[in-house]
Amino acid sequence: MNKNDFSLDGNGDKPRIEINRTSRQKLWQNPNFTLIIYLLFIFLSFQMWQGYQETKREEIPYSEFLQHVNNREVAEAIVTDKLIRGTLTINDEHTGKPRQFITIPLHNLELATLLEKQGVKYVVRQSSDWLGNFLFNWVLPFGLLFMLWGWMAKRMGNMGKGFLNIGNRVHIHPDSLPKVTFDDVAGSDEAKQELKEVIDFLKDPGRIQRLGGRMPKGMLLVGPPGTGKTLMARAVAGEAGVPFFNISGSEFIEMFVGVGAARVREMFEQAREKAPCIIFIDELDAIGRARGAGPVMGGHDEREQTLNQLLTEMDGFDPTTGVVVMAATNRPEILDKALLRAGRFDRQILVDKPDLVAREEILALHARKLKLATDVDLKVVAQRTPGFVGADLENICNEAAIRAVRENHDEVTLKDFEAAIDRVIAGPEKRHRVINRAEKHRVACHESGHALVAETVPTGEPVHKVSIIPRGIAALGYTLQLPVDEKFLSTEQELKDQIAILLGGRVAEEIVLGDVSSGAANDLERASEIAHGMVTQLGMSKRLGPLTWGKRHELRYLGIAEQEERNYSEETARRIDEEVKSLVEEGHDRALEILNARRDQLDRLAALLEEKEVISGEEVKRVIGNATPASAT
Repeated sequence: MNKNDFSLDGNGDKPRIEINRTSRQKLWQNPNFTLIIYLLFIFLSFQMWQGYQETKREEIPYSEFLQHVNNREVAEAIVTDKLIRGTLTINDEHTGKPRQFITIPLHNLELATLLEKQGVKYVVRQSSDWLGNFLFNWVLPFGLLFMLWGWMAKRMGNMGKGFLNIGNRVHIHPDSLPKVTFDDVAGSDEAKQELKEVIDFLKDPGRIQRLGGRMPKGMLLVGPPGTGKTLMARAVAGEAGVPFFNISGSEFIEMFVGVGAARVREMFEQAREKAPCIIFIDELDAIGRARGAGPVMGGHDEREQTLNQLLTEMDGFDPTTGVVVMAATNRPEILDKALLRAGRFDRQILVDKPDLVAREEILALHARKLKLATDVDLKVVAQRTPGFVGADLENICNEAAIRAVRENHDEVTLKDFEAAIDRVIAGPEKRHRVINRAEKHRVACHESGHALVAETVPTGEPVHKVSIIPRGIAALGYTLQLPVDEKFLSTEQELKDQIAILLGGRVAEEIVLGDVSSGAANDLERASEIAHGMVTQLGMSKRLGPLTWGKRHELRYLGIAEQEERNYSEETARRIDEEVKSLVEEGHDRALEILNARRDQLDRLAALLEEKEVISGEEVKRVIGNATPASAT
């Protein structure tokens, strides 16, 4: 698929694994419930003790109390605004101990003078509310302390049960969750076949051992994002009917050094107890990056310790226990070599982008829950989505259903799917964006140039749709081409034709309007990249020969290529620039030759596009007639 954007300036959701929650604790097993009961017991005990102390005192009239004071028979007293309690010097007749008394005082300002005059040792206190004192002096401070403790635990890494606790980040999928099987995974038949061997081993570990072999300890699923690596790992567990331990590589790493290594040990201990089972580590590159690569905090940083512990565990556990370690990554080139050696992740399974047949199967899988119209042919939809991964196809089905609801359709039609594909490729339509007539005419000429050159060059892919409706952030139009067959290689002639197609829009502006605009910025960038790759990486320059120039680090599954260093001289750099310029100018001249020769068709196509705004590939062919391929020179 090729899309030429007329720009002013120049993915479906990944299947997610539902995290399992641990079983609910009973109320009396909750630590907070135990703490509340403990505090309540202390409060009640304190109240009962105070009540018992008060029952031991004898209540006497206030007048009798004054008589005891005058007779110097009060040893000590505690005076409050509500009562007076104390001890007399007179012994009790029954116990022989000094009598304890309590009385209700009057507001007598001379009482203090009288007590001092008679030599009574007294203490003046404010009456106390024991419940209030307990709540404000005990419950509230300790409650705030525990709240602060919990907040700090979350801020310091959210490490599970409490502060400095490593917690349990390993999720076990119970039998109550819907099982995922290979019936829920479409495409990737080769990967399924290799994974079926794991299922047979988990069901009958002795089958391979009888022949003297062993099952690989680790299996690494590699491929572009959105191809269903995690879903396929869950399907293996569902087919085998064994526990599925799921953890992301980033969940091992915390603020404190040693936490990740402890979690690795904990994960393997749990797996051995529940064997046979599957351990699945998603995004393995988060902890498996090659040691010594990139900046580190020291010789024993957290990530390296976690990786070392993982290497030790995988090297030490017995493969006959029935524990299979699976992992997924889209960056296998940065993994530590020790992870990929025999005895660890010694088998790599490629989960690549689906081909035409696989895309049709994936669409059929996601379309089962949709109410499809009779005009929907999923094979046609699959042909119009080359390069799409499973997550993209799921997103297209969902977008088609949303559009059908928005348009008040009773069923999801083929037009809904086409609109969904356009939205995923080029972004949402901006029909309310106001474009003046001059710019609209320029965009129509630009896109007509792309379409006419694409239909003329020998290896050009057929034009499927041309649109001048603004989409996305800065795209004012696009030309969509669809391949006839699935292709995995590009010849030199095909790359040159592609450069000519990319420059067709700019050349059309030159011919029709006499000048160029910023709308070809993205076309120029892509054409220059193709030409530079032909010269420096593909050896397609006769002047420089079949050599590669510049050391490049390519992230193949992310679609990113970065030039790391220049390993050639200034003279070679100058010759490379000349060759790149020569290829781009050659494409420009070919597009100019084609459009000058077919100027009438260019004008008619631009006029039709300006009138209808969107035209199909069939309409393009009717306007231009039988295109005669231009010379490939």
